[in-house]
Amino acid sequence: MEHTSEYLIPEIKLSCYEDKFSRTDIVFDQHMLIWFISGETKIVQSEATHFFKTNDIFLIPKNKPATIINYPKDGLPHKTVVMLLTEKVLRNFYCEIEVKTKNSPISKIHSFSKSPLLQSCLASLIPYFDMKGNIPKNLALLKITEAISILRAIDIEIDGVLANFDDPNKVNLISFMEKNYMFNMPLEKFSYLTGRSLTTFKRDFMKAFNITPQRWLTQKRLELAHYQLSEKKSKPIEVCYEVGFENLSHFSFAFKKQFGYTPTELTAQRTKY
Repeated sequence: MEHTSEYLIPEIKLSCYEDKFSRTDIVFDQHMLIWFISGETKIVQSEATHFFKTNDIFLIPKNKPATIINYPKDGLPHKTVVMLLTEKVLRNFYCEIEVKTKNSPISKIHSFSKSPLLQSCLASLIPYFDMKGNIPKNLALLKITEAISILRAIDIEIDGVLANFDDPNKVNLISFMEKNYMFNMPLEKFSYLTGRSLTTFKRDFMKAFNITPQRWLTQKRLELAHYQLSEKKSKPIEVCYEVGFENLSHFSFAFKKQFGYTPTELTAQRTKY
């Protein structure tokens, strides 16, 4: 995968994927504000699937599992300006402001594509990348402060997201896993997001499901894949990545072991009717 990043400071970068496609399952440790220059992205979360393209602006909240699939478009690479809204920066910002935060009940992607003020703020960063690291750090941090201020002006819910510095609390394990099993994350990340140590997570999981986490995850992903192939008429390559498998060959092998036929055989049978 041909990926390059140019940094103004660690919190601001210009990201570029030259490939036909890239895909990753991830939980970001910090909030990410993203402005699209070119290309397309498909973001799959437990409650919704999002599509973003040129000039779209959106905020991906931290500690939220997602499958991110990047595509080039119209012969142009997948290119974005990415601004990390780190806990340190946000704490410094909010320490000087009195806000009564009302934590957002659902940590969701926030879209700001129709905000010319925010687009102007992010677009103004482009000339600085040509300076090859010669931009003063305090000036770059001012751009982050400007972006946060704009977000607060255009989204009344954003303080509940940005000013929430709590670690994940212990959550209902069954509910969380049923919503997020399709994300290909290590068990350590699942345990953290449910507010548990890895040992406690494995113990609670066996009590709840009477099966090991890895076996349960594989079965659930294959069941979802079968449903999408047979009922949603999806393609095997699309299903493979959206249900949490790393590559098509491993997906096909596991699928045939579970059901007795490959994803391709299932789709071929489907077209006969």
